[in-house]
Amino acid sequence: MCFDEGLAERLREILQSDRNISEKKMFGGLAFMSRGYMFMGILGETLMARVGPTNYELALSLPHVREMDFTGKPTKGYVFIDPPGFEEDSDLSHWVNQCHLFVQSLPPKKPK
Repeated sequence: MCFDEGLAERLREILQSDRNISEKKMFGGLAFMSRGYMFMGILGETLMARVGPTNYELALSLPHVREMDFTGKPTKGYVFIDPPGFEEDSDLSHWVNQCHLFVQSLPPKKPK
């Protein structure tokens, strides 16, 4: 697994008050889950953010944000953010809060 452990620690600090957050190693990186949904992830030094379809175009218009093309095709509702886009703790907190709010709006996942 290759992901920025320092970034993982920053995310853990932001999310520490929510006991319903879990971590899962996947896609060669680390994913943060809420209610069974992935909402943040780290691949190398890049942040993966699930912004949802409504906020997708706005997110792409921001500096250091690009389409998430993990499979070679863009995944609508998800973006990659390069390190300058979350250098400041306030910027990282903004992304975490936006993505966490989005997955809170989704219907409960059915148990497998």
